[in-house]
Amino acid sequence: MAEIQLGAVEARYADMIWENEPVTSSELVKLTAVEFQWKRTTAHNVLRRLIDKGLFQNENGLVTSRIGREEFYSMQSKKYVADTFGGSLPAFFAAFTQGKGLSRKEAEEIRQMIDQAEEK
Repeated sequence: MAEIQLGAVEARYADMIWENEPVTSSELVKLTAVEFQWKRTTAHNVLRRLIDKGLFQNENGLVTSRIGREEFYSMQSKKYVADTFGGSLPAFFAAFTQGKGLSRKEAEEIRQMIDQAEEK
């Protein structure tokens, strides 16, 4: 799948859609008026950009996702690790935890993730 980049405003709008989907485009206009103080045309223009990027679809005024929030952020995270750390999770983890310890709960959650990933 092609890389999808979102600006800060697009990301906030995408999160709003994911939180409320399925949602009508008219309801999105109302939500963005409150959250962002946008006019109808701005809400529709940004929605169109998100649709053009392949994140959402609008069928007969009902907006739904083509890519879920977790899948999208997973793709973004993998790209970040690949671009910044040469794809090395240990290098990412070392940088992430440098100067900061893990709580017992965080360490256990990470162990469980590793165990689950090893099973695959």
